[in-house]
Amino acid sequence: MALLTVGDAAPQFTLLDQDGEEVSLSDFSGERVLVYFYPKAMTPGCTVQACGLRDNMSSLKSAGVQVLGISTDKPEKLSRFAEKELLNFTLLSDEDHAVCEAFGVWGEKKFMGKTYDGIHRVSFLIDGKGQVEKVFDNFKTSNHHDIVLDYVQTH
Repeated sequence: MALLTVGDAAPQFTLLDQDGEEVSLSDFSGERVLVYFYPKAMTPGCTVQACGLRDNMSSLKSAGVQVLGISTDKPEKLSRFAEKELLNFTLLSDEDHAVCEAFGVWGEKKFMGKTYDGIHRVSFLIDGKGQVEKVFDNFKTSNHHDIVLDYVQTH
């Protein structure tokens, strides 16, 4: 499936969060939401990316942006990740990668000579009407938050 692009309607979804509670994209109707997909909780790159968002959450919130992080990890692992890194936003479990596929971020990856299916590290800013406002697919884990903030503070 192709990656969603600006102007596409965001696929509606309901997933379990790190506390085992159901969270739906529609819960944030009327608000901007950064839906960011990351490969695996508690790995170095994903931790750097999550902590960057954590440390800039007040700026994101003042720009009117909620944050949802999505991976295929089980809720228990997400809970440990959130606790260990003191994350101040919602992590969602997409174990069957259906939401990843709907957004177009699930696909073939290569790592250390192996080819496998997994999550491509892409973030989507969803506007208050449920449409993709911006796709972030060109960043490093260390500057992801800067790129997102630069955009939301000027648009």
